[in-house]
Amino acid sequence: MRFGMSGAFLPSNMDDFTPEIAQRVKELGFSGVFSRFRDNDPFETPPAKCHRVRDLLADHGLRLYQATGYWQPLIHPNETARQKAVRTLQEALRVAGNLGARGIDTGPGSLNPTGPWNPHPDNWNLESREQLIKSLKESSKAAEDNQVYLSLEGHQFVVLENEEVTKEILDAVDSPWVRSDLDPANWITLKTIFRTGEAINHMFDILRKHIVSGHAKDVTITNAHTLHLPTASCGNGMLDFKTYIRRMETLNPEYPLIVEGSSESELPKASMFLHQTAEELRIKVIGPE
Repeated sequence: MRFGMSGAFLPSNMDDFTPEIAQRVKELGFSGVFSRFRDNDPFETPPAKCHRVRDLLADHGLRLYQATGYWQPLIHPNETARQKAVRTLQEALRVAGNLGARGIDTGPGSLNPTGPWNPHPDNWNLESREQLIKSLKESSKAAEDNQVYLSLEGHQFVVLENEEVTKEILDAVDSPWVRSDLDPANWITLKTIFRTGEAINHMFDILRKHIVSGHAKDVTITNAHTLHLPTASCGNGMLDFKTYIRRMETLNPEYPLIVEGSSESELPKASMFLHQTAEELRIKVIGPE
């Protein structure tokens, strides 16, 4: 089992990634990172900038588990807008390849103009699924050429609303380089919040070979009169991490589980929680190299 981290003190510009940051990652017990270099335009970022970060991480025995996919609207009904999104994704894969990243993390985008993870009634229709399949097929060669997994994250608010729809789309794309970046918290519902272990088992049973990495954040439920399932730092909610870690380890011990949604102050506890859970399961954690 491999544990990585994202967010917190990691910079949004790759030029700001320093040896001191890499050392902090190691001291927290993580063997790699998920970088969100939002400030680096994928169309304008030269290989040399990427290679500096790649070599810095390697010098510290760390891996770049994921780089950003820029969360473009791959389901857009306007063909010009969709093709622009595909070009952005292809460039994101090129940048990730130059960074030495194992994969990118991207969602399918949303038709809601306020954000790529925000709800819109047309996000869930058949046309959106077809547009996403088309976009992923057009991007799969860039993933293969750069040897970078195009790993998709789902959420109830977007077209990848559950594991069944995600499997349907990945089966249609049919590429070993287009896979699922599993984040169970995004698919937990009112019906499954009190039995998250069953929900996680179902996700793995359905997606199986499509999964190539996972995100580690928690989820809980409030006592409000309207439904709200807020996320939390792992270990602070109701997600069955023993089931999650066990299933990911069984799938492949080399697959990374990346902490997401933890603040800088929460990261030490999150790391300790994951390592202790793995120890209880007698699962070996692979550290920095």
